[in-house]
Amino acid sequence: MRLLNLWTGAFEQFTDIKKVKYAILSHTWTDHEVTFEDFQRHPEEARQSPKIHWFCVTAFNLGYKYVWIDTCCIDKSSSAELSEAINSMFYWYQESGLCCVYLSDVPDIDDPVEQELAVRKSRWFTRGWTLQELLAPESVRFYNASWRAIGERNSPFSIGPPPSNQLPSWTKLISEITKIRDHCLKGRAVYLTASVAERMSWAAGRRTTRIEDRAYSLLGLFQINMALLYGEGANAFRRLQQEIINNTEDQTIFAWGYGLGSHSRSDSTCFCLADTPEDFQYGGQIRSDLHATDTHYSMTNRGLYVDLALTQ
Repeated sequence: MRLLNLWTGAFEQFTDIKKVKYAILSHTWTDHEVTFEDFQRHPEEARQSPKIHWFCVTAFNLGYKYVWIDTCCIDKSSSAELSEAINSMFYWYQESGLCCVYLSDVPDIDDPVEQELAVRKSRWFTRGWTLQELLAPESVRFYNASWRAIGERNSPFSIGPPPSNQLPSWTKLISEITKIRDHCLKGRAVYLTASVAERMSWAAGRRTTRIEDRAYSLLGLFQINMALLYGEGANAFRRLQQEIINNTEDQTIFAWGYGLGSHSRSDSTCFCLADTPEDFQYGGQIRSDLHATDTHYSMTNRGLYVDLALTQ
């Protein structure tokens, strides 16, 4: 993992990130992000990019020596490094001391009602990659466009001014926006208590620039590692489901289409797998009981192989 040293302004490589304390940035990309190549060519200019500058200042003031920023801490010209980063990213967010969420489209508003309306409309809640960035870290703090801290993920949401030196907690607000149960917003793998179908439902409606990233952005959420094949299109989501089937006995992965009424398939390649996360739109209501059955199943070259008990 490549981290930016705030004391020296240089990158440092770490193999055991449990031994280093770092803050991590979550944000939505624009057309003018600073890349690893920009840092190599013009380091001083790169560090003065407003988003990077203020994130580094914020992290430094909170006592952090190291930070990680997805736009510039990954050398995307290396396919091997990019693949390792995407497969490791959930873990990197999970091990961070603090995740700073920058809501660039939420202006600096004193009125709490107007601020909440702006937060509810923020683009950050619609992007595919930000789902893992919301769930994985132990601590998540939200900042508005002026880099003023305005809320935290954990504990019940309270209306009105918070106690001195304490930010308002947005658990209930985030749950209402994302349809993720309060319980699953507590960090540290609590999300694993949700069924496969429920976790898939959290991704419904979220968008990524590359269609393959709709699947790749969910790898950590299901504790999956798999090869990245940009260019495979929608097949990436089918491969993700096959890997989930190989690694869990949670049968709710076959509950796609629940609550959708008549469901027209856009692709008849495999009728036992979903086409997109939208097929799990109402999966948040589905719970799993892994101890209810000893049934095993697997994907074969002829389709799904499964033994099911009949009940009357």
